Amino acid sequence: MKERIQKILSNCGLGSRRTIEKKIHQKLIKINGQIVSLGQSFLKNEIRYVVVDNKKIFLKKNVIKVIIYNKPVGEVCTKKDEKKRNTVFDKLPKLLYSKWINVGRLDINTSGLLLFTNYGELAYRLMHPRYMIKREYLVKIFGKISKKKILILKNGIKIGSSISRFYEIFSINNQKKNKWFKVSLLQGKNREVRLLWNSIGIQVNKLIRISYGSILLPRNLQKGKFIELNSINIKNIFNSVNL
Repeated sequence: MKERIQKILSNCGLGSRRTIEKKIHQKLIKINGQIVSLGQSFLKNEIRYVVVDNKKIFLKKNVIKVIIYNKPVGEVCTKKDEKKRNTVFDKLPKLLYSKWINVGRLDINTSGLLLFTNYGELAYRLMHPRYMIKREYLVKIFGKISKKKILILKNGIKIGSSISRFYEIFSINNQKKNKWFKVSLLQGKNREVRLLWNSIGIQVNKLIRISYGSILLPRNLQKGKFIELNSINIKNIFNSVNL
């Protein structure tokens, strides 16, 4: 069965669908020596080789991998940074025939769980709002909070061109100034957690992602370290997005 070229290349670990689509628009991808167009379909076994950014690549059958990385504050979610800051890719294990794709992002001041995989379709589905994958965060805030403000956060606030809201929100301590909450979202817009709190006049002092779908951040996983998921956990993730 033929598949769109961006899906084939993403599943071979050559980048996210979005990255590959951008390169196709820029005419930086060739299949068997011919420049491809967006949406063009192929049988995988008819692709002899791929040229990406003038680099010739022979497709291999990869073992699907997923890792959990505990991101520290100060690292950026990009492969190359113009400001020469540390990136989340710096400490990941090397892959021979594919590339790591990050499942969503965390801003430079946010720490916690990041998922990486070399299977593009899995990354795509984990990030797509249609699959309603829950993300959980611990948030340390500064400012006066009321039941009315909590209700606003749950009912939804217009941020940009769409409505954002917390799926769940729980207080986990009762200090007067610095308070901790556990919140969850069913999507992953840029800086959404911070923007929601800021919209009601509350400052976020600390933000940690503690889960993504069924995957929890292990308590014993140190910042800047990673662990590879076993086949049972990978199967559970696949099931959660109907793969």
